[in-house]
Amino acid sequence: MDRPRRAVFPLAAALALAVVPLAAGVPVPDRARSALVRILGFGYRAHNGVERLAFLVLPRWYGPQRHPPIPLVISPHGRGVDAARNCLIWGDLPQRGGFALVSPEGQGRRLELFSWGDPGQIADLARMPQLARRAFPWLEVDRKRIYAAGESMGGQEALLLLARHPRLLAGAAAFDAPTNMRLRYRDFRRLRRGLLLQRLARREIGGSPSLSPRLYAARSPLDLVRRIAFSGVPLQLWWSHADRVVVDQAAQSGLLYRTIKRLNPKAPVQRFVGAWAHGAEYKVGLPEALERFGLLREQKRGRTELV
Repeated sequence: MDRPRRAVFPLAAALALAVVPLAAGVPVPDRARSALVRILGFGYRAHNGVERLAFLVLPRWYGPQRHPPIPLVISPHGRGVDAARNCLIWGDLPQRGGFALVSPEGQGRRLELFSWGDPGQIADLARMPQLARRAFPWLEVDRKRIYAAGESMGGQEALLLLARHPRLLAGAAAFDAPTNMRLRYRDFRRLRRGLLLQRLARREIGGSPSLSPRLYAARSPLDLVRRIAFSGVPLQLWWSHADRVVVDQAAQSGLLYRTIKRLNPKAPVQRFVGAWAHGAEYKVGLPEALERFGLLREQKRGRTELV
């Protein structure tokens, strides 16, 4: 296997996908103050042998000369959103919380930005700690503090990572995530360019739900709910009744929550329900979600768990 590519990217340049090496971190705007993070890019081979890029975001102070064991958050991107933009959403949270973030480009069975929980993509996510360590040998990951967090399709893949690799994770958070891929395929018709999304889904997954039900089940956290319910891994589910992208969230994340609690009333799962637009709470709710995992100092909580 070829040695992974490595580079350092400024956050703004990463957004534009301009590969401009830097020797140090660059300023990142913060809601309350300015802080700095370092973004390191590294190449990896996806499950199908295709070369992909991943971004490792670190606190400014962390590097080859100072590298104690550090928590790591694996964050898959949402549908049609590249990894660089996903990193932008996190801003300087890694600096404020003293943790590392890894966000890979990803690769589905056929498509990159529309992987929709492909089992190969989930296996690649599980390898991210190892791949980052291989690219940067000085990186020390606290193996007991690896988390997953994502929004929309990224939330779906975070849930599937929990279901398939529960021993890897110390916690997971999913924002506005689809959990039933068969229902998701049907609901694409209710979205703008819905027919195109259905064609992409058939190409990526290998057919329609009626012709390939098992393939859709493999990408649906609801079909793996028993594994999630008895994993013992703390889980946060954030969803909105006003979501117009992942529509009918009561039958997606809501149903996942209810099924988990029915199967295992003692499961460490929390739900946070509101009326925000799709993806909006991912941008503002991340600090609270991270605080609940002990990755940030206590925040002023804007949401109360609904029980």
